[in-house]
This record gives sequence, C-alpha cells and structure tokens, in this order.
Amino acid sequence: MKLIVILVLVAVAVADDSEESIAILHSEQVNPDEFGAHSSDFEAQNGIQFQFSGHEGTEGGSSMAGSWSYPQEDGSVASVQFVADVNGYQPQSDLLPVAPAFPHPIPQFVLEQIAFAEEERKRKAEEDDDK
Repeated sequence: MKLIVILVLVAVAVADDSEESIAILHSEQVNPDEFGAHSSDFEAQNGIQFQFSGHEGTEGGSSMAGSWSYPQEDGSVASVQFVADVNGYQPQSDLLPVAPAFPHPIPQFVLEQIAFAEEERKRKAEEDDDK
C-alpha cells in the first residue's frame, strides 16, 4: 500500500499542469499469499512504470526487488532498479551520483591539516608526559 502511495506521488510530480487525466494502462497487485509472496505491476499512459515482487520475512519485515521509471522532459527515461531487504533500500541507476574513484589525490591543504594535527597530538602527549 505504501508503494502505491509513493507511485501516485511520483505520478503527480511528473504530470504536467494540464487538467487532462492520465489513463492507467495496467495495474495488477498480488497480496501476500500463505508464503508471504506479493507483487505489484503498474503502467500509466504518461510512461510511468512501477513493478516489484517480494516476500514477507518469517520474523517480520519483507524483502523485495523491482524497478520504477518515468519519462523526463528531454524525452529520456529515468529508471531505477532496487532491492530492499535486511540491508536496506539499495537502488541502482545512472541517475544516482557516483563517488570518485579511490585512491584520488589528496589536496595539499588537507595534507597540511593532517600534519598540523599530528604535531598537536605529539605536543600534547609530551606535555602530559612532563606532568
């Protein structure tokens, strides 16, 4: 149910300001069966799509995998694939920022700050030894 609410919010967010209704082309939900399996599949006329499948855990919580996508103003399609399980929500998409490759060069001012902090640590240790 929460996912449907999120999907509706996404649909509203990407809808244009016109008064025109957006048709739902496909909507199917399978509520948890005796094994806790559930799924949902949704597609709207404006290109929004959402699908997931998963199962409820034996000790609460649930695991699921799926994807959602929507058309952007430039005509490209934004899409996200995800897994949600005991490790949390794990999205994968070209839309997400990527950290720089490591190791990367450390700026000089950072190296100077590290050296200063080390000198301070040594100075304080010597002061403590003198007491």
